[in-house]
Amino acid sequence: MPIENIPENFLKGENKNPDLFVYDFKMTNDVVKSKVNLGMNMFSFLQVGKKQVHFAGTTVAVNKDQSLLLKKGNWLWTELLDTEAVYYCKLFFFSEKVLTAFLEKHTAGGQTAKDESPYFTIRNDAYITSYLNSLTTISNAPKAFMDNLLAVKFEELMLYLLQKYGRKFELYLYSLIVKETSAFKKIVASKIHANLKLEEIAFLCNMSLSTFKRQFIKEYKVSPGKWLQEKRLQKAKETLAQGGLKPSDIYFDFGYSDLSNFSIAFKKKFGYSPKETPTE
Repeated sequence: MPIENIPENFLKGENKNPDLFVYDFKMTNDVVKSKVNLGMNMFSFLQVGKKQVHFAGTTVAVNKDQSLLLKKGNWLWTELLDTEAVYYCKLFFFSEKVLTAFLEKHTAGGQTAKDESPYFTIRNDAYITSYLNSLTTISNAPKAFMDNLLAVKFEELMLYLLQKYGRKFELYLYSLIVKETSAFKKIVASKIHANLKLEEIAFLCNMSLSTFKRQFIKEYKVSPGKWLQEKRLQKAKETLAQGGLKPSDIYFDFGYSDLSNFSIAFKKKFGYSPKETPTE
């Protein structure tokens, strides 16, 4: 299944993502579990149809009575038609730059962002309906005016949601601007013992393989292949020392395609073969 890069696919050849961008998304066919690389944080205001988003550890489903604020990342989207045989949502993308500027202007700052949820659910109400109508009204404005209008509309929406949801929403906004390096290290650490290729870990980090390798060396001062091998071999040793499992039971789980390569690497690191590992 191809990966949809959003909002890049909607930008019609622009060299870089704008700080604010609104897109009217319409479909006449169901799409189930499409792979989406969401490159910017985004409001999804569903107006007709049903939407389901699958994250690493949870799933959220909404209809036209709810909207979502989605954290950027790699997700699986399911978008289903309603009885009108159409799916329609208005998407509002915003950069971390404008979010940071908003938080500095309207909040006390210094918050500890503990909310790690990839989404925030918004209950649609009369204000949201009116707000979406206003976005539609200004959609044909000349680009010179559109950028300024969107900046005002973004601030208006965020102030309303802060008033409506209070501290909970404020903390969620701070969770969206956690430093990329900490997010990068967290993803890497969570995949140490997963049987994933570097390309797959890079995808989960929203990076190309070459960018991932450069970032990894910057953070860890060693190549990712060597680092992961060291961590996985150490864990393999600990697993074998617990007894109950043989080298042939675990080599694949630690990233090796055959037992021979696993045994060679293990012996090179520890000085003895995996089957000679002393048990605790």
